[in-house]
Amino acid sequence: MGMSTKIVVVLRQDLEPALAANAGVVLGLALGGRLEDSLAADGKDAGGGAHAGLNPHPVPTLVASGEQLRRLKAGADERGLTVVGFNEVARRSRDYAEYLDALAATGPQDVEYVGVAVLGPRGDVNRLTGKLALMR
Repeated sequence: MGMSTKIVVVLRQDLEPALAANAGVVLGLALGGRLEDSLAADGKDAGGGAHAGLNPHPVPTLVASGEQLRRLKAGADERGLTVVGFNEVARRSRDYAEYLDALAATGPQDVEYVGVAVLGPRGDVNRLTGKLALMR
């Protein structure tokens, strides 16, 4: 039986590989920090080596345009899903205090998303992301 919830990470399609990797990590950490009991049990390999538990959800990484990311974030917010948006204001800031100050001076229409991570009921997440392409 499949999971009733789904996690998807969607990155802006024009990101260079290093920026895409960074955005994926930032989104994963931020989303993971909002989840309780999100890790599966630790495991051991055949030699007894320890392996930290992972998130049990498959996490497809998709790509979208900046406008599609804006619509995805809005749609996830409207549905009450758990959503994390990583934006250019954050990406360009040198520390978190600078980010918060810059964000406070940025109009909502000027927030440009680098990526969005969404968690929610499988059907809702699929409706929002089902037509997006896998990252290649």
